[in-house]
Amino acid sequence: MATRTLRQVQVLQAGCVPYDEALAWQRCLVAARSAGQIPDTLLLLEHPPTITLGVRANPAHVLLSPEELGRRGVALVQSDRGGDVTFHGPGQIVGYPILKLSQHGADLGRYVRAIEETIIRTLASYRVTGERVPGLTGVWVEGGRAKICAIGVRLSAAGITSHGFALNVSTDLAGFAQIVPCGIGDRSVTSLERLLGIAPPAEEVTERLLAAFGAVLDVGLIVRSPTEVAVE
Repeated sequence: MATRTLRQVQVLQAGCVPYDEALAWQRCLVAARSAGQIPDTLLLLEHPPTITLGVRANPAHVLLSPEELGRRGVALVQSDRGGDVTFHGPGQIVGYPILKLSQHGADLGRYVRAIEETIIRTLASYRVTGERVPGLTGVWVEGGRAKICAIGVRLSAAGITSHGFALNVSTDLAGFAQIVPCGIGDRSVTSLERLLGIAPPAEEVTERLLAAFGAVLDVGLIVRSPTEVAVE
């Protein structure tokens, strides 16, 4: 019996990258993927403390002034992703899949559900039940009362995805008190550390997340150093 060849996705693990730099990097990767210069790519990183506003964000959902945020060392950035306001900080696993959507079902809603399923399976490996909440994007726990993973994506005119997900592993949750997370005021935000009582190693969570990503999207993964991938 012939062995089926999986479509390959290269994984770039970049460490801690300022949000502005990562945004510019994504745009370069999207252009390169559109031109066929690189394969589908999953960019994994974390950001220093940053509040981002999506294209539908209400500025009132940022509860502190830019001056006060600056004093606290928190960057405030307008993003071109979908969604409202969110917080990024150390202890999050942030994933930006740069994929040609036509090769993954050509349905943006189905793609977002696949990202949610990836996170749900990752949480399940820690015996944490992740859930979807009707009408809300992301992954939730505790009966839908607390968000553990925010999701916001963008699709280019050429059909290339960017932005993605932010999974709270050992994030300082006080950062979310500076905003109305995703514009939802009646639910809380949590992390794996809070749920488990101990922070699992980020490398372990990443390994489990990559296994889930590959299984859900039915792809093979090739981990590369970012220095191996040159884009203009």
